[in-house]
Amino acid sequence: MKIQAVEIQSGDRIVAYCNNKMQVCTVKHIIDPTLSNITLSVSTSEHSRNSISRVVRFQRDALVELQAKGSNQDVATDLSGEQS
Repeated sequence: MKIQAVEIQSGDRIVAYCNNKMQVCTVKHIIDPTLSNITLSVSTSEHSRNSISRVVRFQRDALVELQAKGSNQDVATDLSGEQS
């Protein structure tokens, strides 16, 4: 399911370009929801002790793929509007 970047909340699992590849990340918290971009702190694992935090940015109107919790699907999706 795709949602707009402005609708992302802490705890959501999203598809993002992180660690040089497209993968599912857990949103730890929203760092800066400015007028033009959304800056998020994410981890690559559902369990924070097993992962490293990264920062990703999206334009506010970008569509972001939202993953169901516990879903381990292969990630091959287009995230138009993503900036990093």
